[in-house]
Amino acid sequence: MPMSRRRFALVAAATPLAAALTTPSAWAHHGWSGFDQEKPIYLEGKVVQSKWQNPHAELLIELRPDLVLPPDLKQRPLPAQSAGVDGPGLLARAALPRRKDRRWELELAPLTRMAAWQVAEIKVGETVSAIGFTAKDEAGEAVMRVEYLFVAGKAYGLRSSPA
Repeated sequence: MPMSRRRFALVAAATPLAAALTTPSAWAHHGWSGFDQEKPIYLEGKVVQSKWQNPHAELLIELRPDLVLPPDLKQRPLPAQSAGVDGPGLLARAALPRRKDRRWELELAPLTRMAAWQVAEIKVGETVSAIGFTAKDEAGEAVMRVEYLFVAGKAYGLRSSPA
């Protein structure tokens, strides 16, 4: 079940020996280093679970069965961020995931950053789309670290605060 690895990680972290024995892949999804930032992917689907909590908000989405890259994706306006992110370049390089998973976990930003972008809490049943990155080795669970989130006609840059 997605999102269960965090519960495992929290239990492992509570015991130093268990933490030492925990494999790096159990921790690799935190931070950007475990994600392939050279291969942005596009996902779109309906939210089936929403966790609006720290260390970062998370969504579990079920992909649209007819998932395709939107024809306007490369022209979508993107908000300015305080970090130097080549948003148009990411949109131009985005592809559909090679994995065939129907459900994906989307790792969003910390709640303070979500508030800075004025993102309202996303509820179950809403449709979202995102550009982001999956694990470099594409092994394990279907997880995307979201760079740009599209909700209700608005785009949010989640790497940093609004510029």
